Parts: sequence; structure tokens; C-alpha cells
Amino acid sequence: MARLNVEGDELVLNLSGLEKVEGFHGNIHLPVTSVREVRCSDDPWSELRGIRAPGTGVPWVIAVGTRRGGGIKDFAAVHGTGPAVVVELEGADYGRLVVTEEEAESAAADLRRQLGLT
Repeated sequence: MARLNVEGDELVLNLSGLEKVEGFHGNIHLPVTSVREVRCSDDPWSELRGIRAPGTGVPWVIAVGTRRGGGIKDFAAVHGTGPAVVVELEGADYGRLVVTEEEAESAAADLRRQLGLT
């Protein structure tokens, strides 16, 4: 399961081995200074923008990979229909990260605390 962590001056999206295969991508490292907002969403599917390119997708089952369209580039690690942590970025390789997390509220709060966004 994908996990968001702060490691020094980077926000790191650590992907499981299977997610790396599904998303055609390795772990993602972004500067913490690019994080503008960390929030929760009860419907991660409504947070997905653009089309999967590349990645793996089955609606309401899995969406792992880069999402592109209309000038945006996001990354999703969405499994099922549970809650997700959404990270809004600016000036980074991605505009948004969407990651399903069973304990999304506490994970988002912890991430905001680590990033000094509280």
C-alpha cells in the first residue's frame, strides 16, 4: 500500500512493489516546499483528473499511475472506494497526488503536522 512520508526536505510517495508495476513508476520524491495543501476525500475517484497515461486502471477498483490531460499531470495510487489523502502541489513534477488510506484523516493530519501546515 502506498504511503506518504516526509523524509528531510522531501515528500516521498513510497509505492509497494506491486504498485510500482501497476503504475509503471518508482517512488516519487518531491520538495516539501511544493506542497500547498493536504486534505482528505471520501471519494478518491472524484479527485482523479485526466486520463491514465501510463498506469493501471479499472473504474472503482484500481487507478495507479500518472494522470494527464488539459495541462495537468497528477499521480494516483487508488485502490477501491475508501477514503484518500489528497496532496495539492505547486511548482513540482506533479500537480496532485491522490492516495487511498484507511485512516485518511489521521494520515493527513500527521502529514500536515510534519510539513508545518497546521
